[in-house]
Amino acid sequence: MTTYNLLLVLILIVAVALILIVMVQNPKGGGLSSTFGGGGQNIGGVQNTNNFLDKTTWTLAIAMFALILISNFAIPRGNGANAPQLEETLDGIEATTTTPAETTTETATDSVQ
Repeated sequence: MTTYNLLLVLILIVAVALILIVMVQNPKGGGLSSTFGGGGQNIGGVQNTNNFLDKTTWTLAIAMFALILISNFAIPRGNGANAPQLEETLDGIEATTTTPAETTTETATDSVQ
């Protein structure tokens, strides 16, 4: 398994975990209004659970961002052994194709003779 494939699998795992963590969170937090002092304090274990879910969400989001950036450097670019095959294929395509101008010129000279 290449490094790029491993990173893709890790990105998928983090993405699924992030989706699940966001879905588990309680939507009754008040949104931005609770950030500016509009929400009440939760008593007991609910506040601890919300802190855990909030920290987990941020951790997974940062991990996903980092994995995506790292995977950009692991993408196979074709600079290695595949590059000569690509060059040979492109040369073969260029040699077998003719432009419409060449075809028209050849046909016109054949009909004059």
